Amino acid sequence: MGHLDHAAFGWLTPVLSYAMACIGAALGLRCTVRALGATGRSRRNWLITAASAIGTGIWTMHFVAMLGFAVSGTDIRYDVLLTVLSLLVAMVFVGAGVFAVGYGKDRTRALLTGGLATGLGVAGMHYLGMAALRLHGQVHYDPVLVTLSVVIAVAAATAALWAGLNIKSPVAVAIASLVMGAAVSSMHYTGMVAVSVDVAPSGADLPGATAMQFIFPLAVGLGSYLFITAAFVALSPTARERAEYASAEQLAPAP
Repeated sequence: MGHLDHAAFGWLTPVLSYAMACIGAALGLRCTVRALGATGRSRRNWLITAASAIGTGIWTMHFVAMLGFAVSGTDIRYDVLLTVLSLLVAMVFVGAGVFAVGYGKDRTRALLTGGLATGLGVAGMHYLGMAALRLHGQVHYDPVLVTLSVVIAVAAATAALWAGLNIKSPVAVAIASLVMGAAVSSMHYTGMVAVSVDVAPSGADLPGATAMQFIFPLAVGLGSYLFITAAFVALSPTARERAEYASAEQLAPAP
């Protein structure tokens, strides 16, 4: 049985991954708030941005945390196709959940449907990302802890979507984002505690890419996307601000 280290770089990867989860949640919630105050194409675009922000934040959180994952007695590689697929799964399922909330007429049903879809997307992303691991040995999972991690994911997603529907204040959104980031991180590390590895030492080369060759550059790129999106959301006027600008222009005296 190989010894598993979930923080090979100390507190760096857990703290940084938590920050990524919080940023993605904050952006997603702010975009959802904007979407609920918009109509037509604008609502759709805000919901797409919300889904991409939350999905990207969750994926980046997972793989930044995985940069600190090590197993004694074996190197670790990542299957590129499965890793990219895990990102797409996160975005598609989160998108389904966000759109259910954004367009659902029955809020309770929309919230439950959206929370389930988003939570399953988070869990699916996590375990697809774990399936992308390539190492010398066999990976096993504790089914009870796996089930618990999925329940946490669904509960966290439902709470985040509820916040998007009911919380408008930027300060309240920030607090909700910190809670959501903690919930997503809890889901991740619960899923990681469920893992055990029977190491089979071998001198054969492992297929796939190392974390620094593939995961790190992609995580940096997606992290940059989150910050650019944050700047866009911060600088983009709200519907209320646009209405105030329009009203001010109408009241302004003609030259």
